[in-house]
Amino acid sequence: METFVVIGGDAAGMSAASKAKRDDPDLNVVVFERGEWVSYGACGLPYYVKGEIQSLDDLVSITPQQFREQRDIDLRTGHEVVEIDPAGRTVVARSDDGTVRQRYDHLLVATGAKPVTPPIDGIDQTGVYTLGSMSDGTELREYVNRALTDQNFQQPDRGPACAFLEDCTGPVGIVGGGYIGIEMAEALAANGFEVHLFQRGDRLLTAFSEATSDAVAEHLTEQDVVVSLDTEVRELTGNGSVEAVVTDDAEVPVDMVLVGTGVRPRTTLAEDAGIELGETGAIATDAYRETNVPDVYAAGDCSEVEHVVTGAPTYVPLALTANRHGRAVGQTVAGEPTAGGGVAGTAAVKAFEVEAARTGVLDHETAREAGFEPVTETIEARSRAGYYPEGGSIQVTLTADRDSGRLLGGSLVSEYGEGAVHRSHALVGAVTEGLTVEELSNYDLAYAPPFNTTWDPILTAAKVLGGTLRSEREVGRS
Repeated sequence: METFVVIGGDAAGMSAASKAKRDDPDLNVVVFERGEWVSYGACGLPYYVKGEIQSLDDLVSITPQQFREQRDIDLRTGHEVVEIDPAGRTVVARSDDGTVRQRYDHLLVATGAKPVTPPIDGIDQTGVYTLGSMSDGTELREYVNRALTDQNFQQPDRGPACAFLEDCTGPVGIVGGGYIGIEMAEALAANGFEVHLFQRGDRLLTAFSEATSDAVAEHLTEQDVVVSLDTEVRELTGNGSVEAVVTDDAEVPVDMVLVGTGVRPRTTLAEDAGIELGETGAIATDAYRETNVPDVYAAGDCSEVEHVVTGAPTYVPLALTANRHGRAVGQTVAGEPTAGGGVAGTAAVKAFEVEAARTGVLDHETAREAGFEPVTETIEARSRAGYYPEGGSIQVTLTADRDSGRLLGGSLVSEYGEGAVHRSHALVGAVTEGLTVEELSNYDLAYAPPFNTTWDPILTAAKVLGGTLRSEREVGRS
């Protein structure tokens, strides 16, 4: 009997294990997970902290017991793999009960990613959090609950948490204006906290268009989040417990700080085993997710993947990619070689009453490095028929190659529920298939007054960008 060993029990790892066992029931599937949680939705953690999701168990897709009893997978939680021996085809795992050595015929490295810890003085103090695991979510939820329910709540070596606001929800700082930073700004502000968000760059959500980023920042400000752009956090002061965020221009008193400055792939275990990293710093693989070491695969947030627009390796640690690539590895190991597929970098985010989505390549420098000459247009249009009693507006930004007309990327923002995220799916298809803006403008998109205008905003944006491309080509020929 062949053995398939998986290192990591979250999206990529458990998708691979489940698919392999389903396609080949005779395969011995062993999963090592260093924590106690598996197959959980980490993306739901901000909404758990906010209180919209009441239990961490609600974020779990399948329990460890179900994997063991219903899927016949040898899942070993509380086991951290500390060594991969490709020559001997074994892994060594350590737990409270000791050390075990497990043989494998096929191995998947799905070690995920870890939060980036920026070089900020005082970042190791009590009251400084990250949000990368279920235990992180538990700690933050407990902090919120204590601050809201206990008028005498005191942080270690500190005074009352309600020293700054009458409702006992003192000021908090968020370092980083990406997905986690924005979602946590909403989660904390919704609980009455005074939120200060610090972003080192000149805009939030740097993977989105500038127009989308500006719209989100403006809305956060409307919701009383203090947004500080172009602001480098130099120090977190305190006497063992954080008391203030120090920048070049100010010292802002806080009771708690959340650091959300991105993640980096966990690759040490792979590197020590001679598994090669790619140019992004994540594990390099071929189209079937196999590494340079035979029968050793990598998937999920620890590995890089090919971008469908540029054709170059990219690092996009998102849930769908991990699940899709894990499933492909499981199918390959079970006997049907399956490519994992590329990514367009599609993502979405909610900020209070605004939703935003993006796909493809929007950054002009990145586009030029890939050999394109990018041109961008932004339009704003109604989200539903003008005479319909409900509805709002939607802003669409499209980027295309001047010479070929190929759509390179898109970014959308609207009021929550007005369709920015769902409309982005049409752009994903166009970007992935390499369609031109003109071809996009001929998409037969659905129309009914409660859902759309006759000319969907995407079609309007495509027509406007198409006109700009024609004008620029004519200027180039003259």
